Amino acid sequence: MTGLRIQAIERIDEIAAEHWDALVDACGGSVMLKHAFLRAFESSESVTPGTGWQSSHLLLWQAEHLVGAIPLYAKGHSYGEFVFDWAWAEAYERHGLKYYPKWLCAVPFTPVPGPRLLTTAPYRAAAAAALLQWAEQSGLSSLHVLYTSDEDTQALCAAGCVPRTHTQFHWLNQDWQNFESFLADLNQSKRKKIRAERRKVKEAGVTTTVITGEALTAEHWEFFYRCYANTYHVRGNNPYLKPAFFTEVGTMLAEHCVMALAYRGAEPIAASLLWLDTHKGQRRLYGRYWGALEHVDCLHFELAYYTPIEWALNNQIDVIEGGAQGEHKLARGFVPIQTQSAHWLAHPGFADAVDRYLEQERAGINAYTENLHSPFKQEIGD
Repeated sequence: MTGLRIQAIERIDEIAAEHWDALVDACGGSVMLKHAFLRAFESSESVTPGTGWQSSHLLLWQAEHLVGAIPLYAKGHSYGEFVFDWAWAEAYERHGLKYYPKWLCAVPFTPVPGPRLLTTAPYRAAAAAALLQWAEQSGLSSLHVLYTSDEDTQALCAAGCVPRTHTQFHWLNQDWQNFESFLADLNQSKRKKIRAERRKVKEAGVTTTVITGEALTAEHWEFFYRCYANTYHVRGNNPYLKPAFFTEVGTMLAEHCVMALAYRGAEPIAASLLWLDTHKGQRRLYGRYWGALEHVDCLHFELAYYTPIEWALNNQIDVIEGGAQGEHKLARGFVPIQTQSAHWLAHPGFADAVDRYLEQERAGINAYTENLHSPFKQEIGD
């Protein structure tokens, strides 16, 4: 396609929000690709060169019209991605080659599938080709486009990437009237397990509630961040995201925020945070962060799964995505869903080796998902 121009910007603020968001809306809408959401990573300094993320978002112009945008970062490590390429980096190092920095096209710290080439169908192939051209000319080792839509995967693979398959576990609403009707469709062992886990939390004197949108106060966000940070601190790590990230999202995108809180008496002791979104007309809830200030047996399952499922049933939510990995979600009424990514490596020898590895990995993942037993009396899901 002739007459197209590529521009790279180091901060998303260099492009007007209405222009970026118009492309997001053209792809079906997704709060996690909105200008304000991506901006919060940068303005909070959670995503900076100092933390190993150098923004280099690509814009595709035809004359004075923005026809494509791609969230892109030069990464100095592989943290915060949920698609693991550590073995590839180690192989490069063993051969005296430099793997980092690499290109990453993704929403930082967010294993949520969706469009990555923010464009319309006539420009999708051109956007994929532009991204590969940028990667090839940069001299960096590789390009990784994570949690891609089917349309983007096809365009990227046609441009020179290889596909990679992953497994997540999603809760799919089958028009259950309430939590009991949801439980009634589960296998007896799963139903019994969930009831026992919820009973343990109740017997510990813990209650839960869900607060959303503008009802979330500064005190709620401050408490949530204490819980979120504690999840990292107990493992000896620092949290990826700064408090200002959540403050900004809670202010600018309040309608997308859903917080589940656990109380012992009047005192909050734990919190989980989910993003509420409508993508291609489907209402979806994305479970993202959890933390507690004290241990209560089974509280994680209650606050991250059961309380959100009850809220979802009361609010006509179609899907809950529980994040990356987690076969334990199967026992809580979630079902396996295959997600995908697309990868390109500059070194021909490593590219061939990775291509062969991914082919074997895909076969293994297909066999794995086929052998998982549904938690339901009859198969429910895609």
